[in-house]
Amino acid sequence: MNLKPALAAAAALSLAACGSTAATSSTDAEDNGPDVVVAFYPLEWASTQVMGDIGSVSTLTAPGVEPHDLELTPKQVASLADADLVIYLSDFQSAVDDAIEQSGATNVLDVAQYVDLLTPVEDHDHEADEHEEEATEDEHDHGDFDPHFWQDPTRMQKVVAAISDALAEVDADDAATFQANAETASEDLGKIDDEFTTGLADCAISEFITTHEAFGYLADRYDLTQIGISGISPDEEPSPARIAAIQEEATEHNITTIFFETLSSDAVASSIASDLGLKTAVLDPLEGVTEKSPGTDYPSIMRANLEALRTANGCS
Repeated sequence: MNLKPALAAAAALSLAACGSTAATSSTDAEDNGPDVVVAFYPLEWASTQVMGDIGSVSTLTAPGVEPHDLELTPKQVASLADADLVIYLSDFQSAVDDAIEQSGATNVLDVAQYVDLLTPVEDHDHEADEHEEEATEDEHDHGDFDPHFWQDPTRMQKVVAAISDALAEVDADDAATFQANAETASEDLGKIDDEFTTGLADCAISEFITTHEAFGYLADRYDLTQIGISGISPDEEPSPARIAAIQEEATEHNITTIFFETLSSDAVASSIASDLGLKTAVLDPLEGVTEKSPGTDYPSIMRANLEALRTANGCS
């Protein structure tokens, strides 16, 4: 287990960006365990599974706020120095990277060190809208890696194991409990993986179109092809050339559904779907849970995504 000092945070693997504006607590504070601060929801879910009713978990990314736009208050930055463990994904949220370095936090777990991160797959030719791309290049620098690893349950298993090891170092008395909880969580993630493997094994369509390219790991794991209207960041606006290309691909692949996410507008998806007489549906990137989410937690939202894909792609 490598709990690296905060000053090393900025030198970790380069990833794409995502975030929010307020810290929320996912478990009640306890005196009998570590105080853990995490950067965003999937890490919150993994941490709470490992910790159970020991200690407390707080997240820097509030529900309902787009993670790509994270800003932190001075109080949030200060909370990092007081935490027994800080868990984050380097170069995913620049505000978190900066805050970790500024805060002087001593126990920091960068999950980028424990998962195999993918390079974003370009599914279309950018030359057609080169001028529009150049105009936003500085605004949307996503780095060399796709950060959305949690869309693959097997990668989440590795993160759960890393969190268990990290917690054992800061709270050795509860190490056995952390390990047992991590094994249970890993089994649950394995069941989700099995359901996806079986549920997506025989589909009439292997491609899916989504407004936000947050499902590269899901596509990679289950032999699907993600076609993104925008890029890794949901804030990117597609050019007219890109929208025309999407319409052509939808027709070519017999697409039935244009997917959008819960934390961003469905205007682009609805417009494309309307023009082609297609449906729209939610495919949740699991960057936060709100009343609009198709489930209440990581497992239920993942399963909702599975059913949405099975319906759209004609899976038997």
